[in-house]
Amino acid sequence: MIETRLAGHRPGRPWLRRLMKRSAVALVLQVRAGELHILMIKRAEREGDPWSGHMAFPGGRMDPGDAHGYAVALRETREEVGLDLQRQAHCIGRLSDINARPRGRGFGMAVSPFVFRMDGPAHFRLNHEVAEVVWVPLEFLLDDANRDSMRWQRRRVSVKMPCYFYGQRRIWGLSLAMLDELMDLVEDSGRRRREWRRA
Repeated sequence: MIETRLAGHRPGRPWLRRLMKRSAVALVLQVRAGELHILMIKRAEREGDPWSGHMAFPGGRMDPGDAHGYAVALRETREEVGLDLQRQAHCIGRLSDINARPRGRGFGMAVSPFVFRMDGPAHFRLNHEVAEVVWVPLEFLLDDANRDSMRWQRRRVSVKMPCYFYGQRRIWGLSLAMLDELMDLVEDSGRRRREWRRA
């Protein structure tokens, strides 16, 4: 069902994308114990990294040798967690680019999310950028009772933001925006993205 909806999905792209820095991430789906899960990572605590310690997806910035966003997602996933998605998984689609604006510099960064299905076993080899890998059940994310909120504070600005707490891990921000688009496709509903725009 997800594959069918992704095949018919038209992901959005920022109209200034050609002027933006580029990055890409991999959203890896796998059925585990009869339930669909999505692979997330907790980023290592690193000084100067705007996403230090955040829950995220494997991925990173485009290098000069990367032909396109898909190549970035493959390379970064291999480097960060040791998965060779080209051999171990199948790309089933992509989601809309998200404009990340760390510290408000320039035109921002277009983050391209690619969705993969992996059927075989996953053996991880984490590099210094990743503290841990976590398989999060999609059913947990789809359950409205698990939806929470938080206050994002930057200097004197305080904004109420949607989030999930999965154990001691907080899922929010760019990663949650990507998950919400994916869950909209699963549920065939635009409710979650509307909530994002109100938050």
